[in-house]
Amino acid sequence: MDLLPEPFRSILAFIVVLGVLIFVHELGHYLAARWRGVHVERFSIGFGRAIASWNDRRGCEWRIGWIPLGGYVKMHGMEHSVEAAPEPGTFRAGESFHEKSVGDRAIIVFAGPAFNFLLAAIVFAALFATVGRPVGSTAIQSVVAGSAAEQAGLVPGDRILALDGERVLRFEDLQRHVQPRAGQPVEVLVRRGEAEVRVIATPVAREDGRGMLGIAGGAVERERLDPFSAVAYGSWHMVVVSGQVLTGVWQMITGTRGADEIGGPLRIAQLSGEVADMGFLPLLTFIALLSINLALINLFPIPILDGGHLVFYAVEAIRGRPLTARAQEYAFRGGFALLITLLVFATWNDLTQLGVVRWVAGLVS
Repeated sequence: MDLLPEPFRSILAFIVVLGVLIFVHELGHYLAARWRGVHVERFSIGFGRAIASWNDRRGCEWRIGWIPLGGYVKMHGMEHSVEAAPEPGTFRAGESFHEKSVGDRAIIVFAGPAFNFLLAAIVFAALFATVGRPVGSTAIQSVVAGSAAEQAGLVPGDRILALDGERVLRFEDLQRHVQPRAGQPVEVLVRRGEAEVRVIATPVAREDGRGMLGIAGGAVERERLDPFSAVAYGSWHMVVVSGQVLTGVWQMITGTRGADEIGGPLRIAQLSGEVADMGFLPLLTFIALLSINLALINLFPIPILDGGHLVFYAVEAIRGRPLTARAQEYAFRGGFALLITLLVFATWNDLTQLGVVRWVAGLVS
């Protein structure tokens, strides 16, 4: 990839990243449909005219479209509503999507985002088992002037070994011990050079009441985990990152965070190229983060997205019958309009970030 000029590296990295995410998402729908007895007619990566296609022995067409901005799984009977009769001779009884129970349909729809969550968890677990899980070391990088740490004689370069006789291995352990002990003397054992030194520090209470020594941790270190721990921590890290993404979205909705952070395909392409230049491991991490974002976006309750379909199925389960075809059509039109608006807004942000808007404004001013 280094042999390619910059624009082509970004484009290639973007196609690879997006292709992986789309394939995993659609694979979830495909495998769930197979599991619930629905015949899959087409599995497509990309839109538009096919640049490659083949049929498997089950009659499913696998294809790659020339527009790599999405994908889809076409299941038997999805082109017909539950109120419309299919053409004679083309219907496969018992294998149609709309013949299945609302629970089966919900499983098929939810499987796409679920596989994106699963991909992120697997990538994090693999990284934690091979490269290691990033942990903050207990080496002191800096000391705040006038803080409890400075008054106790702690200096940059000290590595904290224990607090009140309790061993600490990472910076998070130190925080857990200190925060509930505001105003209480804490015995700190540190390694300074070749010697071990004991000092007494009294954490100062912050505004929220938690104790603080006034130190910054050292460089991030890597801790390799065994396979079982890696799976557990990888899954939990996926949950934590999902929560952070949702928190960011809520902050944008409430106005406490700028909406200029919303990015579209151009931003993803730019970042894909930059991350790919950093190496394979950063690119894997980037794919995992984007996979989480794709899963969450698809679960938003917007008609036309997987989350919107799940809302329809929830309503159907409560009412005992689906919404009318007209109601669903209006909802899909509204959802499509909303998605187009978001895409235009995200593209505007992308062009602004890349300086294209300022460049055009300079031409006409």
